[in-house]
Amino acid sequence: MCPGALLVAMPSLSDPTFAGTVVFVLDHSDSGTVGVVLGRPSQVEIRDVLPGWSELAVEPGVFHVGGPCESDTALCLATSVPSAGESGALRRVAGPVHLVDLDSDPQELCGRLGGLRVFAGYAGWSPGQLAGEIAEGAWACVPGHPDDVLSPAAGPDLWRAVMGRQTGRLAVLSTAPADPTAN
Repeated sequence: MCPGALLVAMPSLSDPTFAGTVVFVLDHSDSGTVGVVLGRPSQVEIRDVLPGWSELAVEPGVFHVGGPCESDTALCLATSVPSAGESGALRRVAGPVHLVDLDSDPQELCGRLGGLRVFAGYAGWSPGQLAGEIAEGAWACVPGHPDDVLSPAAGPDLWRAVMGRQTGRLAVLSTAPADPTAN
């Protein structure tokens, strides 16, 4: 698994923290895996907490719930435009997706970003934990697209969009009803 991959919760994953989620992997190493849950907007406006960054954020301009770990910590992901060049404020995760240093000056990044999203908290797995969950069928690991990070789709809509672009069994799941008894 590499940074930029997506973890898609399989229907068998019943943990309410992760049921129906899509997680963007930020780092995967011998020390564990870190990612952020995509598509979970909160009610907290970015402009109320990080006013300088709100103009660069895509709609909705709110914090997204990135996961249950350190929920009082803000992580910011952005996509860069092709001519953005390097910056100390940006750390590449995968392709045009970068982690943004929120302690930097947002004005330095004007015109260099395709947009950004701020996450409260993150998802984390200890060494071997995620591999075990994947082996149990709780997660599918699929290729991510930079557009997933800033997608206006949320919750089940994002999950269905990601699953719908897969092949075979995963694509079929995208059309299944949320409640199989309703089929």
